[in-house]
Amino acid sequence: MSDSSSGAGRYAPSPSGDLHFGNLRTAVLAWLFARRSGRRFLLRVEDIDTQRSSTESAERQIEDLIALGLDFDGEVWCQQDRYPAYAAAVDELRARGLVYECYCSRREIREASGAPHILPGCYPGTCRDLDEVMRERRRAKLAADDRVPALRLRAEVTEWTVHDHYAGEYTGEVDDLVLRRGGQCPDWAYNLAVTVDDAAQDIDQVVRGRDLLSSAPRQAYLAHLLGYPEVGYVHVPLVLGPEGKRLAKRDGAVTLRQMLDKESIDAIRGRIARSVGVDGVSDMPGLLERFDPAALPGDDVVWVAPDQRGS
Repeated sequence: MSDSSSGAGRYAPSPSGDLHFGNLRTAVLAWLFARRSGRRFLLRVEDIDTQRSSTESAERQIEDLIALGLDFDGEVWCQQDRYPAYAAAVDELRARGLVYECYCSRREIREASGAPHILPGCYPGTCRDLDEVMRERRRAKLAADDRVPALRLRAEVTEWTVHDHYAGEYTGEVDDLVLRRGGQCPDWAYNLAVTVDDAAQDIDQVVRGRDLLSSAPRQAYLAHLLGYPEVGYVHVPLVLGPEGKRLAKRDGAVTLRQMLDKESIDAIRGRIARSVGVDGVSDMPGLLERFDPAALPGDDVVWVAPDQRGS
């Protein structure tokens, strides 16, 4: 990925709770990659999941990122303010025959996805080619329960290739991904929202955990259909809990506020710096000066709580 002063990088957390050490480390890496390449660095609140998101969590997350020493360019965007843009994107796809209603429950999808000819994790296309009579029936059944259908993309490919800074050329599966979720709370889907917003904010560098690498082909394909520029991906190693699973609250004092009860902000910055391959630094300007993407450790980081580390 070439350096660029015209594009932007971003950090886009979901406001469903306080950020833990792994989230903070990814935010720092996103900031480092953007700043060292002369890009703007933007913060976006991904609050489309209305059942789990809260304004309080968003405010606390922003406070924590600022306390850590990160700075941002421009205003903070919230996805709940962006619904008209998502609707416009779906309307554009619908006009080209690339959107259809899906009436499946999660159980129905799970059972159908178990068929031997269906790729694991992919939607089996149950509602893709229903006739209008059947659609009216399924639509009426949902309406009786005060529910609406989901909207899915009618994908014309089964895979797509992206370029990642660390993984190189990566080809992943593309299915008829959800554009708007169904049910009683028809929220816009993550893949649609991030794709539309990245294009609207001129984001050309996406730094995030490598557990999200498999979603990049779907998002890149959707961006292609909408005529958006290609994005450069940087999928970085994760922070894991002691049991080898993704870091979570069960693993102890993992959030910034919890860690600050046991150590200073400089010590926390130092831990993050060491985890990205830089020793002896406890401030963001110093870390930016010495950070080398080529020296980022390739292995996932195993979390050790402050009160469990040796002196």
